[in-house]
Amino acid sequence: MPEKKPKTARRVFTLILAYIIFCLAGGAVASGFLLPAVFGANTVANSLTEQLKAEDVNFDLADLPQQSRMYARDGKTVLATFYEQNRIIVPLKNISDMMQKAVVAREDHRFWDHTGIDPQGIARAFVQTYVKKGDTQGGSTLTQQYVKNMLIDQALESDDPIGAYHAQEETIARKLREMLISVELEKKYSKAEILQGYLNIAQFGKSVYGVETAAQHYFSKSAKDLNLVESATIAAITKNPAMYDPTVNPKEAEKQRNITLDLMSEWGFVPKKQTDAAKKIPLAQTLKVKDVAVGCQAAGNAAYFCDYALHQIESSTEFGKTLDDRKKLLKEGGLNIYTTLDVNAQNSAWNAVRNNLPENDPSGYENILAAIKPGTGEVLALAQNRTYDVNGAPGTTRTSMNYAVDRKDGGGDGFQVGSTWKPINMAAWLSTGRSLNEPLVTSTAYSYSSIPGAGGYSNVWEVQNSGGGTVSPETPLQGLNQSHNTTQGAMAQQIGLQKIAETAKALGYHNANGNDITKRTIWNPSMVIGTEQSSPLTMANVYATIAGNGVECTPIALTKVTSSSGKEYKVPSANCHQAISKEVAQTTAYAMNLNVTQGIAKDAQLSGGRKTFAKTGTSEQNALATSGFVPQVAAFVIITNAESSGTPLQGTINGVYRSTWYGADIALPTWKEFMENYLSSAKIPADNNYGNPASTLNSGAAATTDTSGSTSSGSTSGTTSGSTSGSTSGSTGTTQKQTTGTSSGATSGTTNKQR
Repeated sequence: MPEKKPKTARRVFTLILAYIIFCLAGGAVASGFLLPAVFGANTVANSLTEQLKAEDVNFDLADLPQQSRMYARDGKTVLATFYEQNRIIVPLKNISDMMQKAVVAREDHRFWDHTGIDPQGIARAFVQTYVKKGDTQGGSTLTQQYVKNMLIDQALESDDPIGAYHAQEETIARKLREMLISVELEKKYSKAEILQGYLNIAQFGKSVYGVETAAQHYFSKSAKDLNLVESATIAAITKNPAMYDPTVNPKEAEKQRNITLDLMSEWGFVPKKQTDAAKKIPLAQTLKVKDVAVGCQAAGNAAYFCDYALHQIESSTEFGKTLDDRKKLLKEGGLNIYTTLDVNAQNSAWNAVRNNLPENDPSGYENILAAIKPGTGEVLALAQNRTYDVNGAPGTTRTSMNYAVDRKDGGGDGFQVGSTWKPINMAAWLSTGRSLNEPLVTSTAYSYSSIPGAGGYSNVWEVQNSGGGTVSPETPLQGLNQSHNTTQGAMAQQIGLQKIAETAKALGYHNANGNDITKRTIWNPSMVIGTEQSSPLTMANVYATIAGNGVECTPIALTKVTSSSGKEYKVPSANCHQAISKEVAQTTAYAMNLNVTQGIAKDAQLSGGRKTFAKTGTSEQNALATSGFVPQVAAFVIITNAESSGTPLQGTINGVYRSTWYGADIALPTWKEFMENYLSSAKIPADNNYGNPASTLNSGAAATTDTSGSTSSGSTSGTTSGSTSGSTSGSTGTTQKQTTGTSSGATSGTTNKQR
């Protein structure tokens, strides 16, 4: 950094001459022929002349760096703030009259009378500094201080630290430059506009810029509501933002506040009797400090949703060509970011994941939930039993890894979802025009050659239902409601894996790593029992498509983004479209409702007779899942060891010991608690008209099963009766085994247990 030049007698004399010229000019900018005369007495004239040009300076307040705010869907609840300089721009009419008087009294009591420079102030500063040898005073007007702050800020905005240094260094050149611009500024703008600009740019404490932010920070109120004592406190800070901050140095802050109060009465802004009374009030009694924390880490239980919304902004070129541009806009652009987050849903999700599996549970397992509003793509809530922390370390419960979303959105590679995949198979089956009640011959061993799209013709997929065995014949409806994997294999034989993959994509499915499931040439048959890696949000979206009459939407977190100047940015679209027919969606929903009323997901039934649609799943004991919906909300829950994928869930979880865990054990209660509390708190009425099957998809003969496990041909009209040999109430799925040869996604000799 360049050394500051000493204030020599010649420089002081030159400064006085310059002041006199400005005074004689009546506040107007000295003409070109006068300046050389002044600087002729100064040996540095040539080096200074170029710096003294009154170049155009942008005084548009909207261009000042100011904080961006993220709101919940109600448009009022602030989830998080982002800033480089913590500033909220407000018009002068929204700043109290007392605050305006306080800052003028403290900084420049002749502000309303001078024309940008103040000869009396200059003379007083000169006498104080050089005659009385007191503290150095510059005699700057409030207008000059505004100019100085704008020059510093614009230099920093242009990534010009040298320019920022020169904008505040103690030199004649800098002082005269400010004076030149100040006089021109007062020609262009009214006094009120200049005062408004100063109050919005000035620093009022560490990371506190502008009077609105100061009012909210120190007194938890808007600048328009500041009283005499509060105004004097804030006005005093800008003289020395670090030293006079009342939260840092309350004793000195109170002293400076009282000085401001004295000045207010001395210059006739407020009666002395009133300021004397104000001085007797202890500063501590007036403060109501509210910290404005920065970023998603301060978003409380909405932190993971905040992180997801942030990724949507940072990945969209609508907010800047490069990632750096987008981050800069977020921290400086004064954005108002309106999101889809429902406060009731988020609170319910946060409580549900922790009530059913506390963050500090010795098992260390994650409980993760994602919820979507069907037919809109709007993400209502994201939660996991973890504390959001960008500095979190592996092996702790503090992390910024958002396990509920895809890798590109701040998540990981997803999880196997087990039997919660099976409604996808059902939708694929129905999309081909097949019936819910078509009897199928099932097996515990399917050759790859018998399943279109499987490849690996020498391979055999060995698969069993929970507890072993098979049921043959069995309908797709019975296979879903008893969660039989053998039936999924029989369905795949009939319609092929490509059709199932295409239906999954149509419903909104993709792998968490971004891979398109339809781009393969062959598929692993175990796909039909949930071995693909998905994010919870993606699975919630699949169920939202079924819940929304077959309308699939891309999940979105943003509804509107505007700048402080009113510019509206284009936000990512949900691209809602008819993905599967209404008949297929409603019939699939019908089958899922029977899974609740007559199948193994009976514990998912919601209160009040509300029609409920749900499916549980267990993935090789590595993950426990439940997904379901009512027409207004779809949600997916998974319990897993996210940091050690593939590790079996076993032993004691949340104080309960079990040798074998299923999706109905922890995931289902989490899902149900969320749904019950959200629907109740949001006052969402029951809609029991959904889930009516299409007659053409709900016909045909079916096999019923008696309690002993033997089968008999008959018509069930879409119902499931009895229990099935090898099935376990409350459990889902089967075991599956890969034998001989290899195939895409499978390895010879591997054994997986998918339930």
